Amino acid sequence: MFTGIVEELGEVVALESLGDSARLTVRGPVVTGDARHGDSIAVNGVCLTVAGAEGDSFTADVMKETLVRSALGALRPGSRVNLERAVRADQRLGGHIVQGHVDGTGEVLSREPGEHWEVVRISLPAGLARYVVEKGSIAVDGVSLTVAAVTGDSFAVSLIPTTLELTTLGRKQPGEPVNLEVDVIAKYVEKLTAATAKEVVA
Repeated sequence: MFTGIVEELGEVVALESLGDSARLTVRGPVVTGDARHGDSIAVNGVCLTVAGAEGDSFTADVMKETLVRSALGALRPGSRVNLERAVRADQRLGGHIVQGHVDGTGEVLSREPGEHWEVVRISLPAGLARYVVEKGSIAVDGVSLTVAAVTGDSFAVSLIPTTLELTTLGRKQPGEPVNLEVDVIAKYVEKLTAATAKEVVA
């Protein structure tokens, strides 16, 4: 599990295509400082398992399902990525519960700069729209954010200077893809509510 609080901006060293999968190597001295085989590290919000670590870099295998659902396949050597190690039980939950299981991708539609922040609007896939509510939580490229506004097919977030400086969201331009993970609690509530409704009807 993750919190959506990015620890560092890493850099893609290599993305090797293996047919129905890929091998990703990322440089990130902070997250690799104590990385061991089998550990979980979120890369742009995608939970990946460390297959190997050497120096300030780690390698992870990315299966086809992940490549289809996320924007990891669009990464290239030199791409910057948000990195976060799995949260420990004794740490503060600074963001919200983020599983690292990307639900789909959106696209940056616009950026509106303010005096001390930016409002970024992102497209919202139809299948995810029902889980996104104003003032609710969403993970965008692994960053825990509060939804500022929602329309039918897009939502807006306000990015503070720290987020702009320390994550990829400060650099994403209109047209670029982002990974989206909606609040898992909303999905569980929907399933439980639907099951209860069926029992009542029966």
